Amino acid sequence: MRLSSTLLPRRVLVPFVAAVALLTAGASATAGAAEACGSIITAPLAPPVSADDPCPSTDPVVCRIRVLPMDQKVEAQRTRIRYHQLLEDMHRTEADMRAAGASEEEIARELVDMRNQAKEITRAGMTPDEVRILEERNIAKYGNPLGPTADQLYAKYGSWEKVTDASMRTSYAVDRELSLEYRPCPV
Repeated sequence: MRLSSTLLPRRVLVPFVAAVALLTAGASATAGAAEACGSIITAPLAPPVSADDPCPSTDPVVCRIRVLPMDQKVEAQRTRIRYHQLLEDMHRTEADMRAAGASEEEIARELVDMRNQAKEITRAGMTPDEVRILEERNIAKYGNPLGPTADQLYAKYGSWEKVTDASMRTSYAVDRELSLEYRPCPV
């Protein structure tokens, strides 16, 4: 009798402790992976400022975000998160193309096209005024409402590898204004 009363708690306790250990390890690994990449919300969104307040940024997009009403700012943040998800698709495409033996030029051209498609997809959820501001900036800077072409980026950077890198960058200033940080996920 004494032996069985000693074993009973042990028979229950060992599996219980093992289960807790496995669940804790899995949960912390999942939480760590979720925090490590993609769109990371870094802080609450800042309240809107008056349109009369001077904008500290030279980026008109950042200046526009600063004055948006809070509901529109929240939607802009959601839109930016969707854009970051599209960038993740680009990272996977790059890895797949490299694995298939595509050239640096082929990869760069595909990713520039994907980025421009991502901009079109993202802008579909914006107001016409927001789209106009983005397109005006890009037309003034690149002569194209969606931004630079692969050839323009090649002329600027001088290598297809750098074009690939540039095509998958995100605006730090815009991300920061929307209380986001983008960290590419491992492929």
